[in-house]
Amino acid sequence: MSTPVKGQGPILDVRDLRTQFFTDAGVVRAVDGVSFSVEAGETVGIVGESGSGKSVTAMSLMRLLDEPSRIVGGEVRFRGADVLAMSEDELRAMRGDGIAMVFQDPMTSLNPVLRIAKQLVETMQAHGRFDGEKATARAVSLLGRMGITAPERAIHSYPHQFSGGMRQRVMLAMGFANEPALLIADEPTTALDVTIQAQILDLMVELNRDFGAAIILISHALGVIASVCRRVLVMYAGEVVEEGPTEEVLANPRHPYTWALINAVPRIDRHLPGTRRLTTIEGAPPDALAMPSGCRFAARCPFRISKCDEHPSLDEVAPGRKARCWVTKNGEPLPPVSPPRPTTAVVRSEVEKSAKEPLLSVRGLVKHFPLRKDGLFAPRKVVHAVDGVDLDVEVGETVGIVGESGCGKSTFARLVMRIHEPTEGTIRFAGQAIAKASPSVIRPLRRHMQMVFQDPYASLNPRMTVGEILSEPLRFHRLTNTAAETETRIEELLSSVGLNPKMAARYPHEFSGGQRQRISIARALSLKPDFIVADEPISSLDVNIQAQIINLLIDLQEKFG
Repeated sequence: MSTPVKGQGPILDVRDLRTQFFTDAGVVRAVDGVSFSVEAGETVGIVGESGSGKSVTAMSLMRLLDEPSRIVGGEVRFRGADVLAMSEDELRAMRGDGIAMVFQDPMTSLNPVLRIAKQLVETMQAHGRFDGEKATARAVSLLGRMGITAPERAIHSYPHQFSGGMRQRVMLAMGFANEPALLIADEPTTALDVTIQAQILDLMVELNRDFGAAIILISHALGVIASVCRRVLVMYAGEVVEEGPTEEVLANPRHPYTWALINAVPRIDRHLPGTRRLTTIEGAPPDALAMPSGCRFAARCPFRISKCDEHPSLDEVAPGRKARCWVTKNGEPLPPVSPPRPTTAVVRSEVEKSAKEPLLSVRGLVKHFPLRKDGLFAPRKVVHAVDGVDLDVEVGETVGIVGESGCGKSTFARLVMRIHEPTEGTIRFAGQAIAKASPSVIRPLRRHMQMVFQDPYASLNPRMTVGEILSEPLRFHRLTNTAAETETRIEELLSSVGLNPKMAARYPHEFSGGQRQRISIARALSLKPDFIVADEPISSLDVNIQAQIINLLIDLQEKFG
């Protein structure tokens, strides 16, 4: 990481920023009095749960928000210029040239019908920094600098021909194309596997060092922030609740929310005593339409005191450290924590091997995907997605499958569920051979084997209410006979995954990511299956919601077997 350039004043200075959403239900105070500064060349992290205001803060800095949102107060100065008073032409010149932004999902930021070369060159030409052959040569050079193999060939590809990690590298190339003074990266590694994530984070550290650009990294993962950032801001319910050097904040938090976030990080060697359950932050963030008048974390805080009924200010609690907490302002230390490190939770299931046939038995499973031929007489190439996998799963057992993106995990899961038909091999479920079984044989087995997908929003019909989504499999498999029975079953399902049964009338877009994943799990449970495949069910969720979903799966396994 490069050393911040001192003595010139901050490159970005934010004071009392307030952004609100004006909805039919009322005013949402998404960002409520946020203040911070960034020095030239500095790396600053912003961390917090989903809905804490991190991304809205970033979008507000670049004035990228549309109606019904509105910046209602505060000041944002970039290189001394008032961003909130800039004209559209001035904003256009600042974006990309002065401040660049990299978003979480590169596929939604890249034009799917344009080659990478055109998109990179257009980015540079828009600001007049590079033109013609110089722009093309710089585009190739940037891709190579980002670690993309054979950049002179890759630059002529379309976005869909790249993996998720490669697309994010392209977005970083576009971000640095015009040599900006500040790069804002909003959850740039959330959807990537741990190996690719580490590569992207290492690349960001190198780019910060080599280009000298300041970086604001937004993430819900404390390990990600620890890897890149010198300083961190912790946000909760639209406010900054703690600020300071990253190492100090993570080793000795001065706000109970930071303390709780660190304790919620899953560890292989740490879970609640006498149980397989992971540590979570109890309760939920306050209603953004009706924020409490006192401390916004008080309802979830294990250290609450009577003073917490009053709203605390963000004050210095130690040199270079700030916290918004009455407890630590009184000098009370929080219990010690173990600083987070990038890791993955392992939940163990102790199941005795049965003398009977396993619930699922897979032998020699193979799946090859043929590619389009390059020419009439060219040989047809084949992708070896799954190549000779064996697996047994006992009744009530939990088995984990881990590996990098592209190693065949999801394809294997879809083969087991018979979403894909295997090229070779055998699959036996509950004693029945299903590898080559016809749809008429597979259909009645569906109620006994269910799947939970990575992206719940993509697997839930946006035009159906939650009640309709949950009732559909019940009706299809004729598990309820009357509307009253169906309604009762829906209420039971929502309650079993920790959701209010009254939410059945809502649509998927009205829920958070964690709530949508609970709905997906409820749908999988609706048929009382013997076997559930959960394909990356928590990879895009924040650390506290991850722990809640893991605990939910443990509880449901213990309850339903």
